Amino acid sequence: MKTKIVLFFFFLSISVLGQTKVGGKVMDEFGEPIAFANVIFKNSKEGVITDENGNFYFESSQNYSVLVVSYVGYEKKEISLKPGLNTGLKIQLQSGTVLREVVVYKGKTSKKNNPAIDILRKIWERRRKNGLKMFKQYEYDKYEKVEFDINTIDSAFMNNKAFKGLEFVFNQIDTSSISGKTFLPIFINETLSEVYGDNEDKKYKEITKANKNSGFGSGDGVNTFIKDLYADFDIYDNYLKFFDKDFVSPLSRTGINVYNYVLNDSMFIDNKWCYNIVYYPRRKNELTFKGDFWVNDTTFAIKKINLEASKSANINWVKEIYIEQEYDVLNDSVFLLKRDYMMSDFSFSKKEESKGVYGKRTTLAKNHRFDIKKEDKFYKKEVNFYDNAIYNKTDAFWEENRFEALNKNEAGIYKMLDTLKEVPRFKRIYNLASILGSGYVEFPKLNLDYGPIFSTFGYNDVEGQRVRVGGRTYFGPNDKWRIQGYTAYGFRDNQFKYGISGRWMVNPNNRLILSIGNRRDVEQMGVSLTTSNDVLGRSFASSALFASGVNNQLTSVNLTTLGFEIEPFKNFTFQTNLTYRTLKSASSEFSLDYYTDLSQTEIKSEVKQSEINFVAEFTPKRKTVGYGVDRLDVDFNYARVFLSYSNGLKGVLDSDFDYQKLQFYYRQPTLIGGFGRLFTTFETGKIFGEVPLGLMGVIPGNQSWFVIENTYNLLDYYDFVADEYASLHLEHHFNGRLFSRIPYLRKLNLREIVGIKGVYGRVSESNKMLNASGLNYVAPEDVYWEYHAGVGNIFKVLRIDFAWRGSYLEMPDARKFAVRASFGFYF
Repeated sequence: MKTKIVLFFFFLSISVLGQTKVGGKVMDEFGEPIAFANVIFKNSKEGVITDENGNFYFESSQNYSVLVVSYVGYEKKEISLKPGLNTGLKIQLQSGTVLREVVVYKGKTSKKNNPAIDILRKIWERRRKNGLKMFKQYEYDKYEKVEFDINTIDSAFMNNKAFKGLEFVFNQIDTSSISGKTFLPIFINETLSEVYGDNEDKKYKEITKANKNSGFGSGDGVNTFIKDLYADFDIYDNYLKFFDKDFVSPLSRTGINVYNYVLNDSMFIDNKWCYNIVYYPRRKNELTFKGDFWVNDTTFAIKKINLEASKSANINWVKEIYIEQEYDVLNDSVFLLKRDYMMSDFSFSKKEESKGVYGKRTTLAKNHRFDIKKEDKFYKKEVNFYDNAIYNKTDAFWEENRFEALNKNEAGIYKMLDTLKEVPRFKRIYNLASILGSGYVEFPKLNLDYGPIFSTFGYNDVEGQRVRVGGRTYFGPNDKWRIQGYTAYGFRDNQFKYGISGRWMVNPNNRLILSIGNRRDVEQMGVSLTTSNDVLGRSFASSALFASGVNNQLTSVNLTTLGFEIEPFKNFTFQTNLTYRTLKSASSEFSLDYYTDLSQTEIKSEVKQSEINFVAEFTPKRKTVGYGVDRLDVDFNYARVFLSYSNGLKGVLDSDFDYQKLQFYYRQPTLIGGFGRLFTTFETGKIFGEVPLGLMGVIPGNQSWFVIENTYNLLDYYDFVADEYASLHLEHHFNGRLFSRIPYLRKLNLREIVGIKGVYGRVSESNKMLNASGLNYVAPEDVYWEYHAGVGNIFKVLRIDFAWRGSYLEMPDARKFAVRASFGFYF
C-alpha cells in the first residue's frame, strides 16, 4: 500500500512539471476578501478574476515565476511562484490611489467621466458592424464538443461501495484548469457542421455533417438537455440566455445599470492595440457576470472576453458558469469568433466542497467564406431530415476531420464509457435515473416501456381510488410508428377502463402521420377551453389526489378517432380528425340530460356525436429533438397559434347534433428587458347551432390544490358555461428582479410571479331551452376576472400562488381566495 502511495505522488509530481498551477485568496489589509480582483501571470494574457469571496484558481501549460494581483483602489502586488503547484496563497493588497495613470474607482464606479464606459459606448456604436454582421452573406465550418464530468472526486468518493467493480473508471480522472477540481468524464458528444447565413434576408441554416455520441445516455432526454443547455448566443446582444434565464450581457446597452466598469490595462495583442476592461456586478443576486474583455482601439471589436456568473446569481442547480471567447483578426479589421468555451458546474449545493457535474462545451470555427449569395430555397428549413450515416462515421473519419485532436483523457472516454455500459451494476444505476427522468420503465429485449409510472394512482369521487397500468412500444427515439395503451380500475365504481392508440409516420420528410385510437374512461370535462384531439389525453383534474370541493361531475366517455397530420413547412402543422364519441354522466349526482323536442317533454341522457375537425397550428422558433413519430420540445418559450374548425355530422353513425365550432388559441412569451418574461394567452371561440351540456363550452375551473395553466383558480367545474367566449391570461415572471433589491430576502433567491386573467362569454337562448341537466346555465357576460401573486423558487422546487376573485363575488358558495402550489425543477 505504501508503495502505491509513493508511486501516486511520484506520478503526480511528474504531471505538474511543465505547467503552473496557482490558487488562493486575495484580501485587503484588514483581512477582508476582495471580490473581482484581477489575477494574472506576469507578461501574459492568462489570468482570472477572484470570486465573491476573494478566491481564485487557474493553471497554465507554461512555466511562470511571477503572479500579478491588482484591483482598483489598491496597490498592484507581484507574488513569486515556485515551479509547478502553488495553492493556498494568502495575498494582501494595500490601499492605493493611482493605477497606471487611469482614474481609479473603488466599489461602485461612476457612470460619468469613466474611460471604460466611453469605450463601451464605442462598442455599442460598432456592434452591428463587427464580425459576421459586416458581410451580406457568410458561411463557415463548425466543430462542437460537449462533455459532462462528475467533479470533486476524492478518495472517499472512489472508495464508496457503489463503485465496487467499477474502479477502472477512475483511470480517466483529470483536473480542471479553471477550478482546480478533479473530474471524471461520463458523457461526450461531437458535432461537425456547416453554417450559412444571410444578413440581408435575416436567414440562417446549419447543416450537420457528422455526430458522435457516447456516455451516460444517448436518448431523447440527454439530447434535449444538451440542446437547451447550450443554445447559441451573440456576446453583443443585450441579453444572453443560459438555462432558460436571461443574463445581462456586459456589452449590453443596459449594462451600465447593473455592472461596474474599470479600464484596467492596454497592450498589443496579435499586433493590435487593445484595451482591457474589468467588469463586475453592482448588486448581488442578479443574473449578471464578472470578468474582463480586451477590445481593439480602432474597430472597437472584442478580441477576447471572459464571463463568470456570480455565485449569488438567482439560478438553481448551477454553482458556476464560466465562458471564454477568442476572436481572430481577418484582413486587418475583421474580428471573427475563433473559439468559444463554456463550462458549467451543476450541483445541488453552491458550497465550495460540494460535488457536482461539469458541463463543458467547446466550439471552433474556421474556413470562413463571405458574400456568396444562396437561393431562397436553400434556406428553407427541412421539416424532418434524418440521415443515419451522419451518426455512424468511423473513428478514422473523426481523427481526420476534428478541428483539434482529443487530449489523452478525452480520447479514453469513448472506450471507458462503452465498457461501463456493459457493467451490470452501472446498468442498474442508469436504469433508475432513466425511470425517474422519463417516467417509463424500459424493457429493451421486448422493445416495450411500462408507464408513465406517475399516473399509476389517482382518485375522484366517482371511481374512488384508481389504479392504472400502461405502456408503449419503443425501439428507439426515432421510431416511425408507436402503439400506446393503458387499462385502469376504479375501486368505487368497480369498472375497468382502457385506452389504446397507434400512430404511423408514413412520410418522414413532411411528417405525414396517420393515427387511430379508442378510449373508454371517466373524465372531468371542461378543464380547457380549447379542445384536444389526443385520444389518450386525460385531464389532471380527472383523478387528482388532492382537490377541494366535490368532484362528482364526471363524464363517461367512449371516444374513437381517426386522424391525419402533416407538416408541410417547418413548425406549421395541419390536422384532420374524424371522431365518434358517446357521452353520459358517470355519477347519479350529475346529469347531461337534454330535451329532444321543442315541447320539452322528451329527454335523452346520452350524447352520440360524429365530428370532423380541421386544425392549423403554427409554432415559430419551436425547437424539438427527435425525428420519429414522437418528438420532445427543447423548451416552451415559443409562440403558439392554433386555429380549429369542427363540424358535427348529424345522422352519421346515429349522431345527434349538427353544429359548427370555431376556436382560436394564441400564446406568446415575451422577454421584457431585464424584468423577466411575460406570458400572454388569448383564447376565443364560438359554437354555431344547438348543443347540449356535453358539447358545450365550459369555463375551466380549478378545484385541485395545484397551479394548472389556463384554468381559473376561484371557479369550480361548471360554474360558467358558454357557447361563445373570449379569454385573456397575463402572467409575468420577474425571476427575482424585485426580491434581489430587498435585504434579507435577496439571499433566499425567491422569484416573483404576478398575473391577472379574465373571461367573457354568452349562452344562446336556444341552448338554454335544450338544457335538461338541472344545471343552471350561467355565462360570464359581465366578465369574470381574478388576479394572483406568487412566490417561486421556495427551497428551489416549490411555487405558491395566492389568488383573489375580482368579480361575481355574490355567486352562491363563491370562493373569494385560494392558495395554489406547484412543484418543479427549474434553473
